[in-house]
Amino acid sequence: MHHEIDLDETDETPATVVAGKAERVGFLPIVTNWFDRVFVGIYLFVALELIWMRFLEQSIPLTVCHVLAIALGALIVWRG
Repeated sequence: MHHEIDLDETDETPATVVAGKAERVGFLPIVTNWFDRVFVGIYLFVALELIWMRFLEQSIPLTVCHVLAIALGALIVWRG
C-alpha cells in the first residue's frame, strides 16, 4: 500500500473544485470561509480602533473610525 505522490505537482496545481463546487476567489491571500473572514474583520476592527485612539482621536472623532472599520469588515466578509 505504498502510494507515490509528486509533491511538486500537487503544490503547483491549485484546487479549484471542492466536492463539485467551484472555490470562491477573493482578495485575501488565503483560502477562507465566511467565519474566517468575520474573524479577520473583527481583528482589523480592534486594531484600527486602537491605532485611531492612539494617533487620530485628538483631531478626528472615534465615530469616523467606527464607520470605516464596519465598512472594511463588511468588505472583507463580502469580497474577501
